[in-house]
Formats: sequence, C-alpha cells, structure tokens
Amino acid sequence: MTRDGQAVGAVGKSRPGWRPDKLRQQREAHGLTLEGAGEQLREVARAAGLAVPAANFQTLWQHEQGEIYPGPHYRRAYCLLYRATEPELGFRNALPDEARKLKFTASSEPHNGAHVLAVERALLQLAPGTEDSDGQGMQQRILDAWKRRHTGGDPNKPTLLMVGGYAGSGKSEFARFISQLTGWPVLDKDPITRPLVERLLMEMGSEPNDRHTDLYREKVRPLEYQCLLETAYANIDCAISTVLSAPFISEATDPRWMRRLINRCEARGVTVAVVWIQCDLDTMHEYISFRSAARDSWKLQNWDSYAAGVDLELRPVVPHLVVDNRLGAAISLTDQVRQVFGTVFQ
Repeated sequence: MTRDGQAVGAVGKSRPGWRPDKLRQQREAHGLTLEGAGEQLREVARAAGLAVPAANFQTLWQHEQGEIYPGPHYRRAYCLLYRATEPELGFRNALPDEARKLKFTASSEPHNGAHVLAVERALLQLAPGTEDSDGQGMQQRILDAWKRRHTGGDPNKPTLLMVGGYAGSGKSEFARFISQLTGWPVLDKDPITRPLVERLLMEMGSEPNDRHTDLYREKVRPLEYQCLLETAYANIDCAISTVLSAPFISEATDPRWMRRLINRCEARGVTVAVVWIQCDLDTMHEYISFRSAARDSWKLQNWDSYAAGVDLELRPVVPHLVVDNRLGAAISLTDQVRQVFGTVFQ
C-alpha cells in the first residue's frame, strides 16, 4: 500500500493534475469491470482508427492505482470511451479556456445541428496567430467545404492549407482531421519523400535515418520540400484544395520562400493559409517516443541537445492561425469530434 502511494506521489510531481482515482470512478460509474473496460477500449480505438492498446486488466488496474501513467494511445482511447477530456479523466490539469466535454450524440444524419456545432467547436482551435490573420474566414471555408462535400460545389477559391510545427506536435493528426471534414487531400512530407531521402542519404555515405547533420540539412532537406511542393503544385494547377503537412520550420519563417509560394498560388487563383501547431516539449517527446519512427532515433537519444534547438515561440512570418495542442488538447478534441460523427467520417 505504501509502495502504491509512493508511486502516485512521485509521478504526480512530474504529471501536474494527475488523479488516477478519477479513472476508476469513471469506470465504476459506467458499470464496467476492468476486463469489460479493456474490451471496450480496444473496440473504440479500433473503430476510431487509433493504435489499439492491449488493455489487459493488469495494465488498467495499474493506471487506476497510479503505478503507470497511461501512454497517448491509452489516453485517447479512454477519452473516447468515456466521452470526456483528459482533464476530466484526471490525466492532467486543464489549459486556460480548454474546451470541455462534448455534449453531442452520434447521428446518422450528416448535417444536423449537433454535427454543425461539433465541427464549429473543433474549428475554434484555429485561433488567429497574428492580428491580420483571418481565423473566422478560414473556419468558415472549412465548414463550407464540409457542408458542400455531399451536395457538390464550393463557392470558395481552392485553398492550399499548410500545417506546420515541430516533430511530434500533432501536425499529421490535425491535417487528417481537416481532410476528413473537407475532403481535401493530404500531402504529408514524410511518407511522400522518405524512400527517396533514405536511399539518397545512403548513396551520399550517411545513415538512412540522418535528420540532424549538415549533409542532410544542406543537401537533402531542400529536395524533400521541393518534392512536396511539386506534388502540391500538381493539385494547385488543377484547382484542387490541398492540405500540406510538414514542419516548415525554415520555410514558414523565410519571407522570400513564403512570398514565392503565395505568388505562385495566387496566380492560379488559389488561397494560401498557414496553420501552426503549438505544442510543449513534454508532449512532443511523448508523441515521438510513441510513434517509434527510425528517423526520430537521434532526437530521442540526444533529447536535451535537440530540445535546446526548439523555439517554442517560433511562428510563421506571414498571417497564420495557431492550434494550441499543448498537452495534446486539440488532438483529444478532434478524436471526440470523429466519434460524434461516427459513420459520417467513414
């Protein structure tokens, strides 16, 4: 008993707001045994397309006793199962003004009031990052695209939506969420360029997972972004709205680079919108550790050195929107919106 108490106290210091007892209270309020909760966790994760946790009763018991802090896949599944946010389940303290529990139920009707409210609430995550950024305009553009997806036609000009941020910030998840709402295709830098990058690095005498040396940064990285943009331009030339997902650390902070991109898009009648995913180091470290990508091995092995080069205040030089994903708050909300929609997102 003492050992359990020490475990809770020790980890609680590094996880502000962690209350394991709330998780047990939620399970008991739903009338679930540990085994039953595990079965439902697996089902809800599978239905949502998330990494399916093992969710055996021993692990769930350790979560509730405070011996093990649930990883990101468990926390996302718990939130979906209990229709609650991480703060409500006692995983952490709430951020200022963080959206609370969604009060909607799933429906087979794609355009009823509850669904519209759910989308609007999620799109409030797109907050203006600069005074001249049209946050409401971009929210409305995405909402219009969703509403018209099944009726045909969109009154807005095609959009190139750039989703940027540091590794592990939640870029890919948020880009996929926007794609599910709008039907716009997602072009993610890593899957598009990884095979080429790995072979090129090996041919140049480096390691395939090199993402930190001068050789990669000066010789290979520019080609990655060139490949990504050329792919995007193929859509832009056909007036197809597209979502780009990549860090854009150097690009979004380079006025000349951004001006060239905006000029080319505007010449084709395409609007460029930039979304920056704000995150904290602990959450980024957790996401990177969880995805276990080989390209992240250097970051994890040299985390202090890598983290020293991360500027949490970095922002694009052009008008942009900011999604606050500190502590995974925005991604948790998009998970719940997906669940609200059910088959609408299939």
